[in-house]
Amino acid sequence: GKPLKEAQGEILYSASFLEWFAEEARRVYGDVIPASAKDRRILVLKQPVGVAAIITPWNFPSAMITRKVGAALAAGCTVVVKPAEDTPLSALALGELANQAGIPAGVYNVVPCSRQQTSAVGEVLCTDPLVAKISFTGSTATGKILLKHAAGTVKRVSMELGGHAPFIVFDSANVDRAVAGALASKYRNSGQTCVCTNRFLVQKGIHDKFVEKFAKAIERELHVGSGFDAKTTQGPLINEKAVEKVERHIHDAVSQGASIVTGGKRHSLGKNFFEPTLLSNVTTKMLCTQEETFGPLAPVIKFETEAEAIAIANAANVGLAGYFYSQDPAQIWRVAEQLEVGMVGVNEGIVSSVESPFGGVKQSGLGREGSKYGIDEYLEIKYVCFGGL
Repeated sequence: GKPLKEAQGEILYSASFLEWFAEEARRVYGDVIPASAKDRRILVLKQPVGVAAIITPWNFPSAMITRKVGAALAAGCTVVVKPAEDTPLSALALGELANQAGIPAGVYNVVPCSRQQTSAVGEVLCTDPLVAKISFTGSTATGKILLKHAAGTVKRVSMELGGHAPFIVFDSANVDRAVAGALASKYRNSGQTCVCTNRFLVQKGIHDKFVEKFAKAIERELHVGSGFDAKTTQGPLINEKAVEKVERHIHDAVSQGASIVTGGKRHSLGKNFFEPTLLSNVTTKMLCTQEETFGPLAPVIKFETEAEAIAIANAANVGLAGYFYSQDPAQIWRVAEQLEVGMVGVNEGIVSSVESPFGGVKQSGLGREGSKYGIDEYLEIKYVCFGGL
């Protein structure tokens, strides 16, 4: 159900990681360190960690594989990919493409499984001593389970876990640009990405204007429909459970005084389609500001001071992405450095790119993907000392 334009964009994004890491393979440089003793020489080598288990989510079934596998193959590792049980076909298609591209048999391996088997397969990958590295993208709760399993054999681990991204709009912001960024940051993939904004914080002086323009933009520019329709920007949510979570968050917020500005219910197209929704009069006591919704729900909190906004944004136990809009240069530096997240968008609602390091802080994960740093997750550093020279 993903809109065709977004699906095509994902494939191009997927390919970009393979192109990027094909070049990064050339730059796995070691080092020569001056020794304190005249009869010694010190070398630093980088070597592949070994077999890497790649566990990926359903929301980007191609890109989340290539971002990990591209780095692993460039480092010299073999991989075992366990795709999400909802989206195994992309992983299998990539396997066929790997064969066509000349990747040797046994280098890229896929282990699809049913929903009932996924926990057991994940445990085997994390506990098998032949596996040297785990890379996982998914929920924080599942990541913690995998970390416990991996601890038994002290594996190298990369984790890209849950997000709860704040989107702050200060009084000095360009409102039109902030609204455009909000649309992109919140409703991409129907709100089902780990870097989607989960809570909007808008300063008092600009709040009403932002909410009004945001609502009009949602109604004008977002279209729910079939993924094959060129006009469609919003497809269905992944399953009934996802829709129920959005409904639960809306009901909780409204019961505590929030107002539905636009949307707020299932779409007439079908049970997994949901109207893009905007809430105002939201407080930090509501579920939609405490949990990651992972759906097309935009709750707006009004704040008065910069310090208040920073405190609200940093109150979460996760920190993947954060966004803010401001035209004050001093404020831009202060806020960018104070936000407790791994990635910051300043006057920008989309931050993901092949050349930039992707990852979070706190309980949003460990390590970085993409960029020149991504390949390091699959390399061991070995120190070699030559003596008696």
